Amino acid sequence: MNDTLRPSQGRIYFFLILTTLFWGGSFLFTKIGLREIPPALFVFSRFTLATLIMLIVFARRLSSFNRHILRRGVIVGCALGLTNICFVFGVQGTSISRAGVLNNLFVLFIPLVTKLVWRDRIGRLNLAGVALAALGIWLLATSGGAGFNRGDLVSTICAFFIACHIITVSKVLKDDDVYLVSMIQFATVAVIAGLATLAAPGTLGNLSSSGALSVVYCAIFPTVICFTMQNTFQRYVTPTRAGLVYTLDPVWSLLAGMFVLGEHLKPLEWLGCGLIFLAALLPLSVRYLYERRLLQRYGADQHA
Repeated sequence: MNDTLRPSQGRIYFFLILTTLFWGGSFLFTKIGLREIPPALFVFSRFTLATLIMLIVFARRLSSFNRHILRRGVIVGCALGLTNICFVFGVQGTSISRAGVLNNLFVLFIPLVTKLVWRDRIGRLNLAGVALAALGIWLLATSGGAGFNRGDLVSTICAFFIACHIITVSKVLKDDDVYLVSMIQFATVAVIAGLATLAAPGTLGNLSSSGALSVVYCAIFPTVICFTMQNTFQRYVTPTRAGLVYTLDPVWSLLAGMFVLGEHLKPLEWLGCGLIFLAALLPLSVRYLYERRLLQRYGADQHA
């Protein structure tokens, strides 16, 4: 990448952090929307609107549409569809504070999935992270009240599907038009959610302005805009550094839960969430330090 075309480091990290802020906001607005809209219908509305926005904004790219883009978009879209169906049912069944932290377990599920499918090495750091996460989940389960409830379980399953989606993107997508692939991906999620709505229809309440706003926010900011910013700026940093930035997601959901929805965690819940957060952060931090040492060594060799 030509250095003259490369954005400044400050600009890169500003937009990646802004991406996490929008993603964190999706927990809050989803929770608000689910008060009036059934979960599957919420996903259908969100991704139908996102598909229409992509279709309007990137209509000129349709001339390069082909069956390979369609096939890859559908494959990635199926993984994203399962992720978002689990996401809304998880958020519906637990606090957004706990859902945000549990969703962050995708960092640990990625090496586990690659180990099972491609026999990749897990590594001691990831195993230590799994152990910390297990201890954190145990503390949530024994914290009193609802314990580790069904919403927590679904949020943990959602983290698994987030990992599957990330792996699918890296394994399936080639040098395709990412915007057309995204449009097909969003449309696939809308179809999956539409079928889920038909299979298990819920009762739509009186839709208020806040309910409609929640759908619009989730369609525009954590879907269309976040995807665009992620693909624009993440390529300038290593996956490890991007992963460290993305661990901010549960921080925003925790803050939104506390200050907007009035959610309060008990001491054991705080400890459990902290251990789960540390479980994701620890392997990434050590990899970051290792990468930094390699870059410093490479720079010293270059000047020798």
